[in-house]
Amino acid sequence: MMKKTKKFKMTLERRNQLKGLVFVLPFIIGVLAFFLYPILFSLRISIASQIKVVGMKLSGWSFEQYKRAFIVDTSFLPEFKDTVIFTLTRFPLTIILSLIIAILLNKDIKGRGLFRVIFFIPFLLGSGEVMQQIVNQGVAKAVLNVQDGRIIPYNVLMYFGNSVMNTVQSVFGSLVTILWGSGVQILLFLAGLQSISPSLYEAAKIDGATEWEIFWKVTIPMISPMMLLNIVYTLVDSFTSVDNKLLEYIRGYGFSNMEFSYAAAMSWIYFLFIALVVAVVFGIMKKYMHTNEIEEVRKREHKHRVFTIEKARRRTFE
Repeated sequence: MMKKTKKFKMTLERRNQLKGLVFVLPFIIGVLAFFLYPILFSLRISIASQIKVVGMKLSGWSFEQYKRAFIVDTSFLPEFKDTVIFTLTRFPLTIILSLIIAILLNKDIKGRGLFRVIFFIPFLLGSGEVMQQIVNQGVAKAVLNVQDGRIIPYNVLMYFGNSVMNTVQSVFGSLVTILWGSGVQILLFLAGLQSISPSLYEAAKIDGATEWEIFWKVTIPMISPMMLLNIVYTLVDSFTSVDNKLLEYIRGYGFSNMEFSYAAAMSWIYFLFIALVVAVVFGIMKKYMHTNEIEEVRKREHKHRVFTIEKARRRTFE
């Protein structure tokens, strides 16, 4: 008699995982083929004692370049500190402005699609070398120039002095560059806002919640996963922006002074710091992340299972 062959049945969860793997497979291939080797090679360069530029032949092992960055070089740590302070003060403004604009664009207004395109076009046109040229020519400060008296009366600024005028001008210039680079954040927040069920807002209004309470108790918790994604993206984007003075400093040692080993060491110090900041953000945001009902049920079952096992162990020992 012929034996019946069992048909391989794939569950829905496994099928979705396979679809996701197919979508991310080009990215995985690209990382393994074009990204992983340069990273490992830069790490090897940073701890090499001798480098022959012709042929990039490396020999020896040494951590002198890392000691040089922290002990010998008197310019690296000040540049590093200024970059960190500038980034940590800039990215909250980016998140707040992006969320406000996304909430406004999510309203039922005429020309909503046109406004979305308008906010996203500067990100496409003003990236990389284009943005570098725009910043170098002072276009960002010229868009909102306080010295012409159109935004703030000129006599008021002169009363406080040149230092206050320069500070206000730098703030307005930063707002322009932040808005230029907020296209991705706005789109991500829009995706998160549009995924919220209208029934949640209706239920909150029936219970008598105000708009302020709805924002903090419904909108923010529901978009918390998108908030985490935006915070991580904005941090990495700000740490690697075109006007980053530390990256210019590292690039100068690598390509102008031909000190590849020292430039690689500074790059790895900078990279490890960014990774640490991102890990801290993940650890903090994990406590406030909103999860769906299925994940909540799984967490409760896991807690109940662990509690049952611990209780059984105590009984056996008693």
